[in-house]
Amino acid sequence: MDDSSGSTIHTAYDSKIEGNVIITRVDAAINWMRKNSMWPMPMGLACCAIEMMATACSRFDLSRFGMEVMRFSPRQADVLIVSGTVTYKMALAVKRIWDQMPEPKWCIAMGACASSGGMYRSYAVLQGIDQLIPVDVYISGCPPRPEALIQGLMKVQEKIEKEHSTSDQKAAMADHIQ
Repeated sequence: MDDSSGSTIHTAYDSKIEGNVIITRVDAAINWMRKNSMWPMPMGLACCAIEMMATACSRFDLSRFGMEVMRFSPRQADVLIVSGTVTYKMALAVKRIWDQMPEPKWCIAMGACASSGGMYRSYAVLQGIDQLIPVDVYISGCPPRPEALIQGLMKVQEKIEKEHSTSDQKAAMADHIQ
């Protein structure tokens, strides 16, 4: 396009909005927000809980991943970290907390005891929290190091990144309406 003086005017370029426009998919934007603002609900039941607490200390700095806000109210959390031995007496409390968490939610089984009952093969110990609630990430070790928990949380972030959030919401709305 030329003006009366003969110079070219570039109408497609506007320096006022350059750098302020992002084009993306809605799924990608929602998943980016979810994965960078995870609020863990710590369920410390045994020695693994000490390692989980150490993860929030400055040496390991969980806050650089956007997960430092440990919530002790299930209604404010979206990631349940089950760390330690789950007895049948405690299993109902874990299930109740899981049920109170809002959707979408994820679960991490931290340590051998939470994953498979560990060394306790007795009538009182649940042989894996996955018998009660769905588990997204298993962290091995007895007890696992804080770095392992950080890696497990990063695995949950990778899982969130690949989800189809809008189609899940449409399906949930269709189920709710019927």
